[in-house]
Amino acid sequence: MALNSALQCSYKTVLSCKNCILTGASRQTESKEKEMLQNFPAVTYSPWQPSQNDSYFKSLPCASPGVVVYKKSQQWPYLLTLKFDRRYHATGPRRQATIFCTDRRHPQGRNSKKREAVQQNVDLPPVLPKKKKKPYPMPLKKIQQAARADKKLAEMGIEKKLEPPKNGLLVPDLIPVAYEVLDAWKLLIKGLAQLLHYVPVHACSECSEIHVAQSGHDIQDCLGTTNSSRRSFHSWVKGSINDVLIPIESYHMYDPFGTRIKHETRFNYDRIPAVVELCIQAGVDLPGYPSRRRTKPIRMIGKKVIDIGGLVEEHRPSVDTSSVIMDFDTHRSFERFAPPLESEVPRIAQETIDAYEKVKWGVTRLMKKYTVKACGYCSEVHVGPCGHNAKLCGEFKHQWRDGKHGWQDATVDEVFPPNYVWHVRDPKGTPLRSALKRFYGKAPAVVEVCMQAGAQIPHKYKPMMRLDIVLPESEESRLAV
Repeated sequence: MALNSALQCSYKTVLSCKNCILTGASRQTESKEKEMLQNFPAVTYSPWQPSQNDSYFKSLPCASPGVVVYKKSQQWPYLLTLKFDRRYHATGPRRQATIFCTDRRHPQGRNSKKREAVQQNVDLPPVLPKKKKKPYPMPLKKIQQAARADKKLAEMGIEKKLEPPKNGLLVPDLIPVAYEVLDAWKLLIKGLAQLLHYVPVHACSECSEIHVAQSGHDIQDCLGTTNSSRRSFHSWVKGSINDVLIPIESYHMYDPFGTRIKHETRFNYDRIPAVVELCIQAGVDLPGYPSRRRTKPIRMIGKKVIDIGGLVEEHRPSVDTSSVIMDFDTHRSFERFAPPLESEVPRIAQETIDAYEKVKWGVTRLMKKYTVKACGYCSEVHVGPCGHNAKLCGEFKHQWRDGKHGWQDATVDEVFPPNYVWHVRDPKGTPLRSALKRFYGKAPAVVEVCMQAGAQIPHKYKPMMRLDIVLPESEESRLAV
């Protein structure tokens, strides 16, 4: 029973095995079986007697005195795996034989996660075209199927079943995660502001490209308005923390399920970082930015809300909100934090990259439950079940939409953008060149800054940074495969 449930192999696997064990039921056909095994050059058919250490083979039903066992003469330093197949019929007059195969392969399947090889290099992140809408984070068919199911329930008058936080209630398990994300976000801003006193960052004045090195690179990929006069070379200026950590802001709402923000009332709401607003809606109580905490769930039929618990007037904060949000905003952070001692720079760099990973991990967990909307044309983000109605979109075909945003479900990279930059192996060396562009790697801007400051690189970013590629000379690049 243990043998049949443990290992099975097909006829092709039997023929390809280097170690085979043949058992016969009769000694009269033993010579024919030996002739068959002679087709395997890596197999020797010398009889083998189980020893004391081979207790596993003694337990098999075939390990009897009337069984001839054949094995490879080479001794393996590890336990060989037996595979069993009864579909193979040996040559002989109406007789069935059984073949056991030993193999060095892993007993799990080929598609096992444990056997997945670590990717040596990965492709660089694609640049989405601006004259086209962003792809949906989930297939369109699944979105349509969910909409048809909701419509069918609404036509039948059946109330939609909503789970927290879709029904307005908090998820208790995610409240500690929200506090961890907010603390890591605060530490990330402080660490970056201190590291920028030692690590130079250059930004192009005509496009959104940035470069972390002593001088700007010479790669001709500028997409600015006057790039033709500069032959696509960048116009480098000194960068800031907003170039490294792209500020993505969102409107703060006291009740995300309440009245939608209109274009005329958009100035009545504060704009704060989207990560902070996501943490507030997930259960963080931040002074100056109150949020409604429901005790009764919201009821809906289709897209219509039948019980929202009544409209509650927003409580105006009694404290100065500018001083509260200052620690969670990148505005003037370079001036607020003095440069640290040079001996503390590696420690601060490691703490900063750990905080960056913590924020990304926490935002990913929160967005699996809490709804965040993003415009399919621009970078606008709104934390809540539905987007606002402010007419501020100026991207592709905004005239057809009267400036309204094309809301869809947001991704983690839209709320917390990585902002990939070219990886520089020697910050004080020669600038990067266009001729060797395909040999260079990329990394998130925060990771590149922390790495040059002395932090250890996380393993998941190494394939994209292409650390194992030898940079050829410019004349040899066209000869590289």
